[in-house]
Amino acid sequence: MFPDLSGMLLVVVVLALLFDFSNGWHDSANAIATVVSTRVLSPLVAVVMAGALNVAGAFMSTAVAKMVGAGIVDPGAITQDVVASALGGAILWNLFTLLLGLPTSSSHALIGGMVGAGLTHGGWSVVKFSGLRSVLEAMVLSPLFGFLTGLALMVFITWTFFRTARSLAIRLFSRLQLLSAGFMAFSHGANDAQKAMGIITLALLSSGQIDKPEVPGWVITACALAMGLGTTVGGWKIVRTLGMRIVKLEPVHGFAAETGAAAVLLATAHIGLPVSTTHTITSSVMGVGAIKRFSAVRWGVTARILYAWLFTLPGAGLLATGLYLLISLFA
Repeated sequence: MFPDLSGMLLVVVVLALLFDFSNGWHDSANAIATVVSTRVLSPLVAVVMAGALNVAGAFMSTAVAKMVGAGIVDPGAITQDVVASALGGAILWNLFTLLLGLPTSSSHALIGGMVGAGLTHGGWSVVKFSGLRSVLEAMVLSPLFGFLTGLALMVFITWTFFRTARSLAIRLFSRLQLLSAGFMAFSHGANDAQKAMGIITLALLSSGQIDKPEVPGWVITACALAMGLGTTVGGWKIVRTLGMRIVKLEPVHGFAAETGAAAVLLATAHIGLPVSTTHTITSSVMGVGAIKRFSAVRWGVTARILYAWLFTLPGAGLLATGLYLLISLFA
């Protein structure tokens, strides 16, 4: 059933879809950076493929959406102003890091915005610390799993194809990378599109439009399309950082990085853990690069990325706090 969208609720839904668009735009590099940098696909074909598979992936599950919608802050203790401020803070952080070309987590930007606006509105009692703890644990574990999975896959491939001629290996993995890039795009949609679904569900719960944290069908469809459309725009500065500035990639490295990251993301999407797609694929690229030799990874660029990761939660939270205080002045 389609709810009565008016007033602040309508603003929240529009902002949530804008966030999903910015998420797709910002995170398109997660799906296409390696396949573009290895020249397996042209940029245009890559973004169209990634956009379509992002939409398909968004229909896979709603476990993460339920976690975001009811597991981070108490739906009964917040207002539409809080949700709008959280979304505004996350969007501003996405745009800021997009301009800098830094592959940061849109998921953590959104969660930081929710915590910042929620704390400003209702204090610590609004925040569900068990859910926040899961996010912080995932912030550590997803890069670790991404790095180790990419590293392990690259070791396995190296040993398996040790005697294969280089020209044959390049042709083989150029074809296989088409599959791994599609796998990564699908898993990105399955994980990240759910964040905006959760926010809209939270807004519907807090306004009394629905009485339980189940994601309506129209929300799934709208968020899937917004994410897919944003992905087709392509965040090219981040594509260059992720695909070219961390480590020099060949098709075999792109295949290993994408396959490892996508496997981690689909597993966490299934259990409802809101991990960062960006953290996972970036660390997987690092793991793949490290197997060549440790110095092959450009650790100076990596350090800038790690700093941006650390500042995402508090940065988006402060932006959301400022927006909430600004809205309160005019309310």
